[in-house]
Amino acid sequence: MVETWKDEDISLDPIKNQTIAVIGYGIQGDAQANNMKDSGLKVVIGLKEGGVSWAKAKSDGHEVLSVADACKKADIIHILIPDMIQAKVYKEDIAPNLSDGNALSFSHAAAIYWKWIDAPDNVDVIMVAPKGPGSKVRETYLSNFGTPSIVAVEQDKTSTAWDRTLGIGKGIGSARAGLIKTTFKEEVETDWFGEQADLCGGAASMVTNAFETLVEAGYQPEIAYFEVLHELKLIVDMIQKYGINGMWRRVSETARYGGLTRGPMVINAQTKEEMKKVLKMIQDGTFNNEWITEYQKNGKDAFDKHMKKLDSHQIEQVGKQMRKMMWPDSTE
Repeated sequence: MVETWKDEDISLDPIKNQTIAVIGYGIQGDAQANNMKDSGLKVVIGLKEGGVSWAKAKSDGHEVLSVADACKKADIIHILIPDMIQAKVYKEDIAPNLSDGNALSFSHAAAIYWKWIDAPDNVDVIMVAPKGPGSKVRETYLSNFGTPSIVAVEQDKTSTAWDRTLGIGKGIGSARAGLIKTTFKEEVETDWFGEQADLCGGAASMVTNAFETLVEAGYQPEIAYFEVLHELKLIVDMIQKYGINGMWRRVSETARYGGLTRGPMVINAQTKEEMKKVLKMIQDGTFNNEWITEYQKNGKDAFDKHMKKLDSHQIEQVGKQMRKMMWPDSTE
């Protein structure tokens, strides 16, 4: 059975006198740093000097330093900058300022697992990965609950790596919901697979193809948008809260019978075989090598060129008008 921890299982005492340098103050950095500070932990923020986040972090009450200076001051270096710049920042600002017994901490395993960062053997290497965006991590914390995290220790130099890992999990509020033990390998491979085959890639592709099917059959694009995209959130919310069978019990009998019998016609054994190919490309490093090569060659255009194509798709053109109707004050 998987090992789990709750808030009452963990003490902050082992890390309450350690300085945690949060590197980055974006979506996760902002939320996690503020949660840890509010939990009574010693937090400093490491940022590019003069960067856009510097003033915001200071206004939130943090001590803000250059990345190098934050690392010099830290016992735990919690790296929350985007994946594709971690190796460069590590080489230039973090590695030269590591001390024996420090901890390198992450919220995603890719940099260590794929050896974008080659950690020395005299530090702990740990991970606390919230299963939600930073906005949710902060929101649930302020509501006296938390967003669950999966946690792992890749290298335990000090024999206190688990104390540090669980302490961060408690500090950001995740232990209120629950911490689940994993490995760096399991986290990165399942995370990438979920993003590609299901959550982002698979879901977006399914919705777009369903929309095209209805429009090509002569139905109004606005009606197609509501039926295949807008209402999807209602179903996903039910699945998240009640499970798949719980969702089936909460939709109409017609939807239940139709979905149970026709769903497997759309997402079927052939689709599963394609999913296996996606997973294999993650496991054997094919995707990692492709992504690194594309990013080094084209930077953000590696994905922006695909997004620009989608911007012109009818589902996005119709969607902008539909969203304005439902949320007139929203900006995109």
